[in-house]
Parts: sequence; C-alpha cells; structure tokens
Amino acid sequence: MNKFNPVFSLAGRVMIALIFVLSGLSKLSAIEGMQGYMASAGVPGIFIYPTILLEIGAGLAIIVGFQTRIAALLLAGFSLITALIFHHQLADQMQFIMFMKNVAIAGGLLFLVRSGAGELSIDNRLSTPQSD
Repeated sequence: MNKFNPVFSLAGRVMIALIFVLSGLSKLSAIEGMQGYMASAGVPGIFIYPTILLEIGAGLAIIVGFQTRIAALLLAGFSLITALIFHHQLADQMQFIMFMKNVAIAGGLLFLVRSGAGELSIDNRLSTPQSD
C-alpha cells in the first residue's frame, strides 16, 4: 500500500478541495443572490468577493499542492466560521447535517495542515533539491 501513498494524497487533496472550487465558481454566477443570503445571516454582502477568492484560490492551491498547509488552514477556519454563522440552528436536522459536514471538512483539512501535500505536489518539488 505504501507505493500508492502519493496517489492517495493527491486524490484526497483533489476530493477535499473540489467542494471549495466548485462552490466559489457557483457563487460567481449568483453574486447578488449570495450577497442576499449572507446579509440574511448578518454578514455584509461585500464579503462575497474575498469568499470567492478564498474558495477558488485556496482550493486550487490544495489541488496542485502549493502552500498546502497554509491553504488548508485557511479553509479549515473558513469551514468552521461558516458552520457557526450559517448552520447554527442545530435543532433543524438539515442544518445539523450541514454543520457537521463543515466540521468534518475542517477536520480533513487539519490532516493536510499536519501532513502536507505529499510527494505529488508543487510543495514537494520546491522542497526537493533538483539535480541538473
């Protein structure tokens, strides 16, 4: 199984980051609607722009394995903050599930913070001495 570890790390990075990239891209096509949703939760709509940038930028960084630990830490914090702001009505079963999904994603991202991107990553390529 050890020989597959680099592939598992890459697949895990892609799987956990894809939700953020796709979410950020979907927000691009519905900015006004998302601003209204944010405002209904007491979050100024202007925060849609850094949200989109974070989701797409950090998500892509994790996928390619660039500055993975930083990107994963940012998205873990983002996941927990959004859980608390948007999914705090835990008596509602759907909100509870969404809250726990965000907590689980944050947990997976913390594994990336701890372990890094793995062999198949830009981070690894930059840290490995290259021979000419």
